[in-house]
Amino acid sequence: MVQPSSESRGIPLSAADLLPPPFRPLPIRLLNAAGRAAGGLDRYAFRLDEASLLEAAMRAAGTRDVGPDTFLPGFRTLLRSLEEDARLSTFGRFFARRQLLELLTHRLRIYEYRRRHPEVSQERIRRPIFILGLPRTGTTLLLGLLAEDRAHRAALSWEVDEPCPPPRTPYYETDPRIEATRARFEQLQQLAPGFQAIHPIGERMPQECIVLTAPEFMSIRFEMCFDVASYQRWLPEQDMTGAYDFHKAFLQHLQSGHAGERWVLKSPGHLGAIDALFEAYPDAIVIQTHRDPVRVVPSVASLEYTMRQVSSDAVDPERLGRQQLWMWSRVLEQGLESRREHPEREAQILDLSMGEIVRDPLGTAERIYRRFDLPWNEDTRSRMQAYLARHPKDEFGPHRYSLDAFGLAEEEVDQHFKQYRDYFDIEREPPPR
Repeated sequence: MVQPSSESRGIPLSAADLLPPPFRPLPIRLLNAAGRAAGGLDRYAFRLDEASLLEAAMRAAGTRDVGPDTFLPGFRTLLRSLEEDARLSTFGRFFARRQLLELLTHRLRIYEYRRRHPEVSQERIRRPIFILGLPRTGTTLLLGLLAEDRAHRAALSWEVDEPCPPPRTPYYETDPRIEATRARFEQLQQLAPGFQAIHPIGERMPQECIVLTAPEFMSIRFEMCFDVASYQRWLPEQDMTGAYDFHKAFLQHLQSGHAGERWVLKSPGHLGAIDALFEAYPDAIVIQTHRDPVRVVPSVASLEYTMRQVSSDAVDPERLGRQQLWMWSRVLEQGLESRREHPEREAQILDLSMGEIVRDPLGTAERIYRRFDLPWNEDTRSRMQAYLARHPKDEFGPHRYSLDAFGLAEEEVDQHFKQYRDYFDIEREPPPR
């Protein structure tokens, strides 16, 4: 006999009741069970301390030159937060250590390559296009479109995932790292089913700049994967100069073997760091996308909830919802303050709503080209049309989310984002149910 639901019996549902239960493949369940039975020995098996991580990465990279020590404050703050805030499962500790080792190894190898090839530091980055805006505001669609221009160079997932040696033009479409990255993404999709419907990824798709700044340990990438609350609050208050210095070095590294006329890049992480972005790239073109936060906040919370469950059995959706309110309202305030203080930059910035991007993507692209006097031709238009045909809306299934699932109310979101909504006259949308 079917039992009545808690809601029908008059028992109020918690936020967690409105979200799917975590998915755990059998090997991960067994590893987590073994870790619990071992009484904390996983802290020694998968250590998250500075010394052991650096030593292991140096052995793997075959060099001890980590470049400027500007990465250390972020690295140390992140390590403390992983230990104190993240409530990692045994697999979560393994997952975190693997990510940190990969990032440190990438950093070491990039600086070693740069030492052996000093000409890389002379690579010019000309008029890069940066797409920045809240997550879930059409940035992925816009980046995909602009990357279809043959003059543009995007940082694809496979080359960011394994950047050394730099990709070479003759082998750019056949590099064996492409297949290796595809296999890694398949593993991720098995760990977090539904992630692809929320945020599509692929080995040949453009990657976000949060991955390029991660080896400097100044990136919102980490809060996407782990509940690193103290690191999350620390990051927006930091000088991001070092992060953009490394970002530029990463782009120089990639284009040294395969160049384009200009880079096209995107990340919500740029929102609060516009000053550092323009300091590194004075001639940058910036496109800021906008959408009603009442839709954005639960959508990105859903993305992070899906990712954080990979590494923790104690993800609190209401805590996550509060973190999203603070984080995104804070970086928007920082970006808005910067734009008010530097009106001379407005000629290099274009504001677009998600609505206009989705309703008329080709018309929006043409508007961008006219605004910044970029060459627009029929080949670019036809390639963009083909991209839209290959990637229809909800290509990997619909993404369902709600404010209630994260313990949030519409009025609360409006209060946090009032300054942003009023300044940009954000079009209101009905809250998701």
